[in-house]
Amino acid sequence: MRNLKKIQKGVFLITLLLFSQQIIAQSTDALNSFTPYSIFGLGDVLRPGTAFNKGMGGIGVGVRDKSVINYLNPASIAERDTLSFMLDFGLEQKNFYMSDSKTRSAYNAFNMHHLILTLPIYKRSALIVGITPYSSVGYKFEQTETNPVIIAEMGDIKYQKYGTGGINKFFLGGSMKLSKNLSFGAEGIYYFGTIDRYSNILFTSSAASYRSIKTGMDYVVGSISGKLGLQYSLKLPKDKSLTLGATYLLSSSMRGDLTRYAFAVNSAGTTDTVTFNTSDRTEIEIPSEIALGASLRKSDKWMIGADFVRQDWRNASFTATPGVNFAPSLSNTFKFGFEFTPNRYDVRYYFRRVTYKGGAYYEKSYMSLGGHQVNSAGLTLGASFPIFRWYNSVGVAVDMGQRGSIKNNMVRERYLMFVVNISLFDPTWFRKYKYD
Repeated sequence: MRNLKKIQKGVFLITLLLFSQQIIAQSTDALNSFTPYSIFGLGDVLRPGTAFNKGMGGIGVGVRDKSVINYLNPASIAERDTLSFMLDFGLEQKNFYMSDSKTRSAYNAFNMHHLILTLPIYKRSALIVGITPYSSVGYKFEQTETNPVIIAEMGDIKYQKYGTGGINKFFLGGSMKLSKNLSFGAEGIYYFGTIDRYSNILFTSSAASYRSIKTGMDYVVGSISGKLGLQYSLKLPKDKSLTLGATYLLSSSMRGDLTRYAFAVNSAGTTDTVTFNTSDRTEIEIPSEIALGASLRKSDKWMIGADFVRQDWRNASFTATPGVNFAPSLSNTFKFGFEFTPNRYDVRYYFRRVTYKGGAYYEKSYMSLGGHQVNSAGLTLGASFPIFRWYNSVGVAVDMGQRGSIKNNMVRERYLMFVVNISLFDPTWFRKYKYD
């Protein structure tokens, strides 16, 4: 029996390693996202969290729950069973609907989202390791020349501007309880990824007197950062508890290579290099971030909470986007959420054991276009469906929101996102067997 358990756990770990490789490959896929706002800065900075967090508006800084992994605050990892192994991996599906004053478009994307595991270290301490996406770049604009004078002289011309890639976040951290009510956590972070931006002028007619121009910037980035977290939980009458939390993310300048190039291509396919320059300055920064959170919980029955996140991008340096008045801004995010479980221990009715979630958020993003900050707001719904025994579950979250506006020459982006994750909980992982 003991050997069988070892074999099962070995197969399980191999599966996790293969799954993590798929996440890394998928996160750099050209179709990992699509939003015109990812043309700026380091792309679309994604709202963090698993289905547990996202179903409640994204809260988690002031949340403690021993049944799930809450990686938004490294201090929360110490709240766990001292012998348990926990793992969480998820998938995400995005649906975008864009419109401006003239056109409308839609796009769908499906990706693996995260892989996170935690395990105890010693008594009141625990370890966490995981990989999640941090930002994504996905956009494509095409326009055909319509001026008859230019067409008559140069033939058919197509203008292209598109970008792919993104930045991932790998983290390794630890947490421990300093006292019965106070816990502290810290994690090391490694940002890595590639971002490719292209801008082309294509002469598509048979005339050979003009050559197409292909220009671009390729980023290969990697940077080290860190995050600190605190949580304080206070027991209240009637089986209630109040938890306060705070996190601080250290600033980071992206190291790596930035390659700028331009090629001229004739109709026969012959390519001439106009310019090719590689620099070790990526001109990308991630500023420090402070987050505060609080939650009120009644045992295994219900919980309500709120988070506030502030990140000042105003002094961050980015490569300029020609023809667009883009400036990084002060980012503030407000999140609210709740969860409710009718009866976690009901043996007759399954849906009474299901945990139902809801929430809302409002975000002032780091992007400012023409002096107008790009804001977003949304509502979230979610549920956690228990499977097998203990705290194993399947989590589902839906995020419905809007970013930007059709005013001020901007794009209104409405989206519908789905996150599905599986949480595995094994309380016997580190148990010592007396008999074989």
